[in-house]
Amino acid sequence: MCVLVASIFTQSCSSSKQIIANKQGVQLWGENCIRCHNAPSPVDFSDAQWKTVLLHMQVRANLTKDEAEKIVEFMKSAN
Repeated sequence: MCVLVASIFTQSCSSSKQIIANKQGVQLWGENCIRCHNAPSPVDFSDAQWKTVLLHMQVRANLTKDEAEKIVEFMKSAN
């Protein structure tokens, strides 16, 4: 029984990681940034400023490095 539970848990974790890995920056931005506050417009900051903002928010929002990088790329492409 323990093996079955461990197998289900492992499959669940790896499939949820895959779902997150397949998300684009715009989707991650919408799911993570807007849930806590009104997200600023992409034109509110320069590319360098967005990188700094996302370094800070990566810690505060518990984002992975990959998620933060995808959001930064989206914000830079939209400004």
